[in-house]
Amino acid sequence: MTHSLSYFDASQGHKLAYIYTPARKSGENLPAVVFLGGFKSDMEGTKALYLQEQCKKREQAFLRFDYSGHGRSEGEFVDGTIGSWAQDAKDIINNILAGQDLILVGSSMGGWISLRLLIDRPDNIRAVVGIAAAPDFTKDIEAQMRDEDRVMMQELGRLEVANDYSDQPYIFTKDLIEDGRQQFVLTQAHSINVPLILLQGKQDADVPWKKAISIQSCFGHDNTEIVFIEDGDHRLSRDQDLALIDAQVEKILAEL
Repeated sequence: MTHSLSYFDASQGHKLAYIYTPARKSGENLPAVVFLGGFKSDMEGTKALYLQEQCKKREQAFLRFDYSGHGRSEGEFVDGTIGSWAQDAKDIINNILAGQDLILVGSSMGGWISLRLLIDRPDNIRAVVGIAAAPDFTKDIEAQMRDEDRVMMQELGRLEVANDYSDQPYIFTKDLIEDGRQQFVLTQAHSINVPLILLQGKQDADVPWKKAISIQSCFGHDNTEIVFIEDGDHRLSRDQDLALIDAQVEKILAEL
């Protein structure tokens, strides 16, 4: 049975919206799948809902949630940072899924947060699947800023950039950029002992496909696999993309 919308009191003082589907019968020994969404996304996206249904068929536990300032969670989006959203993820995982083995599936910014969790709290994480994973993207934004962008950031404390997926612009605050420097995961090598699978579209206009190669170089070649999708875009939400995403979860389960 799929549970209805619930709220959790996070350590930073706001309520996080989540939906948790507990394991049943044959799925009780399987790791729980946690979906971590992207920047200004929410837990009602196509990939999250598809994975929930696939996990339900396997009777496998599944958790999706909204970071603070996203979707139905409390808080203002512009007050958030990578660090605060990573803390949201830690809080909800540590409380809702305490002691359970996990497979993290992170989309775009959720891929960055998944890698951050793999470094900060590796216990119980059995595998990570990154979908157009975008670690350290604030560094990329800062590097691409023009002089007028830097003036806007200095005067307003934020930068507004056109959003291809919404009428509302992306807002990158000074706090987001500065905190991002403390959350980078691609500045050094990391030793991991769990599978890390990266699905990356070659036609992704938001995350260059070479980002996946950078992740692989930092997180080790032995446990990291890149699956390039030649005609894939950033969303990777077509039927064939969704099937491929779940196939990675199935592959991980078969190898456990």
